[in-house]
Amino acid sequence: MTILDFRSVNSLWGGVLVETLSRCGVTHAVLSPGSRSAPLVFAFARHPRIESIPVLDERSAAFFALGLAKKNRRPVALICTSGTAAANFFPAIIEAHESGTPLIVLTADRPPELRDCASGQTVDQQKIYGGYVEFYHELAVPEASEPLLRYLRQTVAQACARTQGGPVHLNCPFRDPLVPAEDGTARALAKKIDEEFFAHLEPAASVSATAIWQSPAGARGLILAGPEIVANPAAYAAAIIKAAETLGWPVLADALSPVRHHAGGQATIITTYDAILRRAQAARELAPNHVICFGGWPVSKVLRGWLEQAQAETLMISPGEANRDGLHGRTRHLSLSAESFSVAGSPVADPAYAAQWSRAEAAARASLDGVLGPMDELFEGRAAWLLALHLPEETPLFVASSMPVRDMEYFWPAHGRRCEMAFNRGANGIDGTLSTALGVAHGADRPAVLLTGDLALLHDTNGFLLRPKFRGSLTIVLINNRGGGIFEHLPVAQFDPPFEEFFATPQEADFGKLCSAYGVAHVPVRDWKHFTGLVSVLPTSGVRVLELRTDRKRDAATRKKLFSDAAEAVEKILG
Repeated sequence: MTILDFRSVNSLWGGVLVETLSRCGVTHAVLSPGSRSAPLVFAFARHPRIESIPVLDERSAAFFALGLAKKNRRPVALICTSGTAAANFFPAIIEAHESGTPLIVLTADRPPELRDCASGQTVDQQKIYGGYVEFYHELAVPEASEPLLRYLRQTVAQACARTQGGPVHLNCPFRDPLVPAEDGTARALAKKIDEEFFAHLEPAASVSATAIWQSPAGARGLILAGPEIVANPAAYAAAIIKAAETLGWPVLADALSPVRHHAGGQATIITTYDAILRRAQAARELAPNHVICFGGWPVSKVLRGWLEQAQAETLMISPGEANRDGLHGRTRHLSLSAESFSVAGSPVADPAYAAQWSRAEAAARASLDGVLGPMDELFEGRAAWLLALHLPEETPLFVASSMPVRDMEYFWPAHGRRCEMAFNRGANGIDGTLSTALGVAHGADRPAVLLTGDLALLHDTNGFLLRPKFRGSLTIVLINNRGGGIFEHLPVAQFDPPFEEFFATPQEADFGKLCSAYGVAHVPVRDWKHFTGLVSVLPTSGVRVLELRTDRKRDAATRKKLFSDAAEAVEKILG
């Protein structure tokens, strides 16, 4: 049944737009306050099949919508008023573009006659997001006209279909009056704009394709499972593991790939490749001549540098047509899902090559776990390792960029606990971390966790303003090392000054007081026993912060020692 408001041309226009979105599969809308967007806000607020969530800060709103879209794998509507409000959406739209996340951005605007004449709250919003959207269109100024309402319906439905590749942008001009006061212009259309008007609309079907690939016999082959958010992580992982079993190839699984969290079967899953490949001898002995990469390259810079040197024949498999090969290798791309890919026949791999990788993984894993297990000091890498062992099964886990995602890759073992990874690795930024995590956790059927550093959390503290509207549970594991820990691992760390002040950017924020200001629970972590108890049983609702205070420089030295010892253990096994 349609829910339309015929009191004015603007209220009818907004109602047709929102009803079309609903018929095309939109179930969530995130709206920031403002006057010019009033016709859209009224229509969203009264629609029974769309959950509409108001968020004060536009940047936070956009990342919250991004998180909702990542979790649900369907387009989310994002609405703001005219002026600089639209510009604050831009960072999240860039991330949505780079990660192929579906967003429908609706920016209200003044009509053409009020532009370029110093009218208040007016900027040039034409193609404001440039090439970062899959589709852009400025809608017509609303009129009480059946042909124009058909145009509106078609254009909005087309925009929804285009979100399969990423975000889309509709600029929406409105003339006064913006509130739904009776103006007598739309009542005559009540008999024409009815249920039948929308009956043909439906969500866009996913593009499906299949491919059968013939592997070369005797190949020194590897499968790489890169970061990927998919609708069915178990099926995705099973498809890759099946391909690995058929080929007899090891799988190098990024910590953000479902494969590392749904390990099983007879495939050899490699998680310590970053440590293994840090020694030249191991890197030479393990070089492949064939690679299949699912999703995109893993996070590890060491791994990517090694692959660039190897120049193996590579097959990249991911939906969409985007170029995912930043290494510019000997690469072919198949635009399809992992589940649609299969291997023909029973090719024979080089068994010695797979055995080398298996021995290297066992040696490196034993070296890392042997140190991390009994460790007492609050080393931030151990937090990721303990989360892998103690989080409840199937926990949604959002991982911040910078050091948290790298500690996940370095230390998280392969297992079958089926944690559901989420992340912003399209543009790899730290902005919007908290808001995106809240979007992932909102309405989820299980408590969620965010693993983040202090700078990423401070960069998005306005995300805490979402707490009163948040439905769900989010535990924030905060690694507070008073600055940017990742820079300690870069060459710039050797140049101080200006390193500490301008790169590490130390901060003195009191997170207990910050949390109190937003009504968020704050728990200082005393020791590892305290930590594991806090993450083993997660609260059913609300937001809380578990703060681990660590030593940034000591932790950088600890990582380097762990990597060196693991690489040495591998070298002994392979030698």
